[in-house]
Amino acid sequence: MSDRERDRLDQLIEAVLASRSYRHISRDFIEALGSEELAKRSSLKEAIKATKNKLHQVGGAYIESGREHYESWIARLRQAVARGDKKLLKQACMSIMSYHASTSERLPILEQFYTTLLVDLPPIRSVIDVACGLHPLAIPWMPLENDVQYYAYDIYRDMADFLNEFMDIIQMRGYAQACDVIQHCPTLKVDLAFVLKAIPCLEQVDKNAGLRLLDAINADHLLISFPVHSLGGRKKGMVTNYEARFHEVVRHRNWFIERFEFSTELVFRIDKRGSH
Repeated sequence: MSDRERDRLDQLIEAVLASRSYRHISRDFIEALGSEELAKRSSLKEAIKATKNKLHQVGGAYIESGREHYESWIARLRQAVARGDKKLLKQACMSIMSYHASTSERLPILEQFYTTLLVDLPPIRSVIDVACGLHPLAIPWMPLENDVQYYAYDIYRDMADFLNEFMDIIQMRGYAQACDVIQHCPTLKVDLAFVLKAIPCLEQVDKNAGLRLLDAINADHLLISFPVHSLGGRKKGMVTNYEARFHEVVRHRNWFIERFEFSTELVFRIDKRGSH
């Protein structure tokens, strides 16, 4: 990269980070997007606008309304745990998850979702959650071992900070981290990986992101899901399209794959250890 190109990229990054909506996004992620947009456009202004639009598509559209509530959420979670009331903790977690479009859609099927997908798996002592959003708030519903370690990744630094506090409150081992999973996929060995409704978003940035991610994740079992309708509620043949895309991504992989369809989500459970 020439000095001029580096300077333009730095200007783009600073312009994006100066925006209230995008100031907490991982700098690495903005840099990767910005580099692509600058390569397509001669105008720095147009590249900045295009980068912001892409950031909205992959992240901002899902949680913009909830960002200012982190402190009150933490207070509510601390209160629930201090009272030793598991029902109160679940109520708090459900309320918080309603602020993120992805987890909000899953609220009506929480019990069914994890009972169906996790109960018959071997003991789960380690988890990674890729492009997690607020999904770690569903930990109280998951049949995990007492000594489990949970690692969550998303592009938002403030969200990662909130999730780290949440995990500390519930005494969950592990951490949350802001990073660009397309460029730096977590590769630590785990029992289970969640990649919930993430691939369509990531493939808006890089059409090969789904394949690279699934190959790179070092987990015995993966739960890969896709939405069954758009954020606006339209189905538009999404199940058929996403199912075809998934099978295209995993073709030639010697993985055992099971399909589950819920009212809000299409899920594929992968056993990377091979055919049963």
